[in-house]
Amino acid sequence: MIAPQKKLLNPYKLIAFFPFLLYCFIIITLINCGFYTYISRFSFSTISQSGRTNNKGVSVLVCAKNEEKNLLVLIPKLLTQDYPQFQIILINDHSEDQTLQIMQGFTAQNSSIKIVDLKPETGKKAGITKGIQQAQYEHLLFTDADCLPQSKHWISEMAAQFSNEKQIILGYSGYSKIANSWLNKVIRFETLLTAMQYFAYAKNKNTYMGVGRNLAYTKALFLKNNGFTNHAHLKPGDDDLFVNQNATKTNVALCSDPSSFTISNPKKSWKEWFYQKRRHTGVSHHYKLKHQLQLGAFYVSQFLFFFLFLILVLFNQQYVLALSLFLFRELAVCLITSKAALKLQEKELIPYLLVLEPFLVSTQMLIFIANILVKPRRWN
Repeated sequence: MIAPQKKLLNPYKLIAFFPFLLYCFIIITLINCGFYTYISRFSFSTISQSGRTNNKGVSVLVCAKNEEKNLLVLIPKLLTQDYPQFQIILINDHSEDQTLQIMQGFTAQNSSIKIVDLKPETGKKAGITKGIQQAQYEHLLFTDADCLPQSKHWISEMAAQFSNEKQIILGYSGYSKIANSWLNKVIRFETLLTAMQYFAYAKNKNTYMGVGRNLAYTKALFLKNNGFTNHAHLKPGDDDLFVNQNATKTNVALCSDPSSFTISNPKKSWKEWFYQKRRHTGVSHHYKLKHQLQLGAFYVSQFLFFFLFLILVLFNQQYVLALSLFLFRELAVCLITSKAALKLQEKELIPYLLVLEPFLVSTQMLIFIANILVKPRRWN
C-alpha cells in the first residue's frame, strides 16, 4: 500500500504573500510614526514655567511599609525644602521594622510632621485616604518613601503649577544610574518612554495617567470624586487610575523643570523588575476605553514594525524599500526620544536607543504573555 504523499507548501504562493506583508509594513510604519508625532508634542515643547509664585500651604504625603532605611534619608530632605508653608504626613502601613519609631522620632523634633498609623485598615489606598482626611492644606503632593527630591525647590515647583483651573499636577520621577548595568538602562528607558507618553497625552488634553512618586492634586478633587471608591477593590491604581478617572481637558498641568524631579533606586535583578512590570501592566485594562485602545495600538504598531521588518529581511523580500522605511522611522524616533531624554536628564541613554527600544518591546511581549498564562500577584 502506497502511503499518501504530504502536500508541500507551494513556494510561489509563499512568494505571492510577501507583497501583502510589505504593504502591512508600510501601513504599520506610518501608524507608528503617527504615534511618535503625537508624542513629539512633549519632546519639542519648552520646559514649563508657570510664572507664578504659590505660597499656599502644601501637605506632602508619604506612605511607608518597612521603609526604615529610606525614611532616614527622605525625611531630612523634605524638611530642608525651600517653601514657606508645608506639612509632612507620614503614613505607616503596618510596618514590621522600625518605620513607625523613626517617624515618631522625627515628629518629636518637628511640629510640621504628622503621623497616620493605619489601624485596622491596610494598603496604600487606605493610607492615602486617611492621610488626606487629616491633611491641613488643600494642595496635596505625593511621593514614595524610596524617592528623593532632586532639589530643595521640589515643593515650590510642583505647587506653582496649581491654579483655580489646574487641580492635577504631573511630575517626573526617574531612577538612579548604575554603571555598566544593562538592566538599569532598560528600566530608565522604559521610565523615559512612559513619561514621554503621559506628558505628551496631557499636552494634547488627553491625560491618561500620572506616577505616584511625583504627583499632586487638590483635596477638593479627591473628596468630590469619592477618592478611590471606583477602584477600591484593586490594590494598585492609587496614582494612574485616579488620574485616568479624574483628569479632564482643562484641569491638568505638567511640571518638567529638573528641579521638580524625584529619583528612586531601581530594581537590581531581572526577576524583581519583571514581576514589578507584571503587576503594573495588570492595571491598564481599567483605564478609559479610548486610552486602552490608543496605548494598545501604539504597542502593537511597535511590535509589528520590528517583527515585519525582520520577516522581510530574513526572506530577502523588498529589503531595500523595507530598510529605507526602517531607517527613516528609526531616525525620527531617535530624534524625538533624544529630545525628551535631554529634557528629562537621561542623555546617557541616547547612544543605546536603537537597541533599547526593540529589546523593551520584546520584553513587554513576554510580560503580556506571562500575564495571560498566570495572573500576577497583587501587592499593597
